[in-house]
Amino acid sequence: MFVDCTAFASRTLLFQACLNASGFDIWIHAPSCYLLHRKYEIFEPGVVSNSGWLTSNGIIISKRGRRMILRKYVVVPPMEGDLENLREIANNLWFSWNLDAVELFDHLDERLWREGGHNPLWSLIRLSRQRLKEIREDEGYLAHSEKVCQRFRSYLKRAKKYAYRLARPIDFVIAYFSLEFGLTESLPIYSGGLGLLAGDHLKSASDLNLPLVGVGLMYQEGYFKQRLSPDGWQQEIYPKTQFDTLPLEKQFDSFGNPLILNVTLAGEILYFRVLKVNVGRVPLYLLDTDIPENSPFFRTITAQLYGGDTEMRIRQEILLGVGGARAMQALGIRPSAFHLNEGHAAFTLLERIRYFVEEEGLSLDEAQQIVVSQSILTVHTPVPAGNDVFDRGLMEKYFRNPVEKVGINFEEFLAIGRKHPEDRNESFWMPVLGLRLTSKANILSRLHGRVARDMWKDVWPNVDKEDVPIGYITNGVHIPSYISRDLLRLYDRYLGPGWTEDPDNEKIWQRIQYIPDTELWRTHERCRNRLIYFARRKLIEQLKSRGGTSLEVEEAYNILSTDALTICFARRFATYKRASLIFRDLERLADILNRTGKTVQLIFAGKAHPADNGGKKIIQDILQTIKAEPFRGRVVFIEDYDINVARYMVQGADVWLNNPRRPLEACGTSGMKAAANGALTLSVLDGWWDEGYLGDNGWAIGSGEEYVNLDYQDDIESKELYNLLEHSVTPLFYERGIDDIPREWIRAVKRSLSSICPVFNSHRMVTDYVESSYVPCATNFKKLSESNYGLLKDLVAWKKRITDDWDKISIMDIYVSNDTDRLKGKTVEFQVKIDTAGHAPDELNVELAYGPIDLWENFKLRKLTRLYPVNDPASGNGAFKFKGKIPLTETGMYGYGIRVTPQFPALPSLEDLDLIIRG
Repeated sequence: MFVDCTAFASRTLLFQACLNASGFDIWIHAPSCYLLHRKYEIFEPGVVSNSGWLTSNGIIISKRGRRMILRKYVVVPPMEGDLENLREIANNLWFSWNLDAVELFDHLDERLWREGGHNPLWSLIRLSRQRLKEIREDEGYLAHSEKVCQRFRSYLKRAKKYAYRLARPIDFVIAYFSLEFGLTESLPIYSGGLGLLAGDHLKSASDLNLPLVGVGLMYQEGYFKQRLSPDGWQQEIYPKTQFDTLPLEKQFDSFGNPLILNVTLAGEILYFRVLKVNVGRVPLYLLDTDIPENSPFFRTITAQLYGGDTEMRIRQEILLGVGGARAMQALGIRPSAFHLNEGHAAFTLLERIRYFVEEEGLSLDEAQQIVVSQSILTVHTPVPAGNDVFDRGLMEKYFRNPVEKVGINFEEFLAIGRKHPEDRNESFWMPVLGLRLTSKANILSRLHGRVARDMWKDVWPNVDKEDVPIGYITNGVHIPSYISRDLLRLYDRYLGPGWTEDPDNEKIWQRIQYIPDTELWRTHERCRNRLIYFARRKLIEQLKSRGGTSLEVEEAYNILSTDALTICFARRFATYKRASLIFRDLERLADILNRTGKTVQLIFAGKAHPADNGGKKIIQDILQTIKAEPFRGRVVFIEDYDINVARYMVQGADVWLNNPRRPLEACGTSGMKAAANGALTLSVLDGWWDEGYLGDNGWAIGSGEEYVNLDYQDDIESKELYNLLEHSVTPLFYERGIDDIPREWIRAVKRSLSSICPVFNSHRMVTDYVESSYVPCATNFKKLSESNYGLLKDLVAWKKRITDDWDKISIMDIYVSNDTDRLKGKTVEFQVKIDTAGHAPDELNVELAYGPIDLWENFKLRKLTRLYPVNDPASGNGAFKFKGKIPLTETGMYGYGIRVTPQFPALPSLEDLDLIIRG
């Protein structure tokens, strides 16, 4: 039933008309308003019973007082003419990393902007008629909104395709799957580093005009809101997200109906709809199960991020992987490369295999091979306990029928997800599934690479640990999303207004030296002041919510100093991150914090996983400790850490503290954000800081040592931390001239900015993915797909032949020239004779491994050089000679060895066989 609001003299008569429409779908038209952020005001239908009435927020309440099912609708003020710009900008998350756009909505109503979690649509909905009238008459504001909107439109219309350092522009699509995305605080579908990395990946892809689409889940409650009890114990609250106040676009099928797809969960059908949010030029598709087609329980599958038990997790990951791949098909999107952000999304690969078998008519081996060729996995967690592992019972419940239907033996399928395929007692590892069914795998930093290769070496039992095919691409951050507005203006003046479009350009960041010390310092002081005022406001809110005394609330108005050295620690409170390390010697810490004229203050924030009682205990211990007199007013803990809290902290910190237990930090990115805002890093040499530390751009706790005795490690590194604070950090901060400017501190800040920002940013990171993964995978996929998959079929047949013959291939002889005269500056030539068992020499990749060795005959530093086949009359009878040479550039004890691996001549970059011969 269609209801025209203008036909009723009053709201009461409108409600009565709705009551009389029992059993009908209701569509309401209100020409003077905007509903659901569209110009023509039709909102979703709901069924009305004659036993209830319609409330002002669109919910039917029965006469017995129980809520009945009806979707809510949203009415926003009319914004014709110049104000239409605001709605246009608000419907794209581009606003979140463009401060001119942020200022537009902040200026509308600062209170609404803050209370709505920096959600522009939420602010527009609640904007008063009086304020709207004032804005319409503000010519300066209208001119500014027009300028911002024109820049936004120009950004979207940019036609130049991504071609940086490539032979030709990219002409294929990449699909990026992730269980969480951290884009803006008003879209709470993130929890921590994994999601923020995904969000920054999408933002940089948009800025670089990379044809990429994101796929994730739209959680009704998202990740939890943190509340701390009076005794300091973390409590989790899950407020429901108001979808109608978010820039979500429903997707429709070819008939104009809402796109509803489904997956099978243990024999039952789970339906989901597809929503889209625009991240600049990049579309992010989010799957939602909270729809009437599902049972009440199935509707909760997308309720909470990382909520529920292990079975809920496998349901969510089936939805993401299988449902996400089906959504791509239904939307007509045909990615040439699939990027899985962590093993959570690995079920995507199974759905892709099913598609190629059932829809394209490929054999199971052919389907698996083409899926491998186009797929990339990024591994995050450096500790086994942090990875998703499902027991046999769950896998049988959810996967026996689907995999057997495709023709996969269930036991063989389980073996794909085990480190040790033959161990039937081992559970199913999602990262192992991803590693076995992708052709490119990477981790998040150089040091993490060593940890990951050691952790996953059993997946490739025939390969030496250093040859485990997991590379590394060090994370970066999307700098415009985290920079303060004061610093942005300063950078615009001295780096040039286009620096945000080229943040990985080292020459641009060298211009930091031209910023006068005074300007840089005063700018940073304003940011620190804002952090202190923000911390006070948050602390007052926390005290009031916990029932704090009036005296405690009064003290909070003056807590912390705007001039003191401010050290921040903010991250997930996992035990290996050691948030309490600085509290190991309370007497010494109290002395550091309270020295006359050189005071130091600490600001903490962070959440523990709901199931991590160890992390919760650390939070509680810190809160109990800082109540004591030496720490009151010097140390605070800000609850409910999110993107907004992080923004204030990274922008206002003088020092960013990080002390994980090396080598368990995969990368860590919060320090990169702080560094871009002029903070100096004080950290253990772990994660990204192991690469970023240069000796004069921050401080290192220790020298990269790793310990077996963890208590001893904590004792040593806490003392090193105190020493640095006492003798290096604090004196440098308070060393001032007559102008009260810490010149040497500013020198270190400039060195930090010029060395960290051009390297540890997400533009560089995405560029690395393009060159190392996206282009090779898409190229291989294209070649294998051509001519009715002709090359693919040849590849599968070749792999069978080379595998069957591998035991017959052998190294027959190794000849080394200059065997007795190996002097520095000369070269050594190697010849290797190989019985190829009838295979052509270009089917083998023959390499020489060499380098300095230690007393135990292990390589200290190993290098590889390729040996090439030579035409030699002595070759024959299936034997070929391979030849190469190496320079002798250094003196010392060296070793060498030969290794042979298979290589498909038509696609030499595709290496996915665990076959090797050593000699």
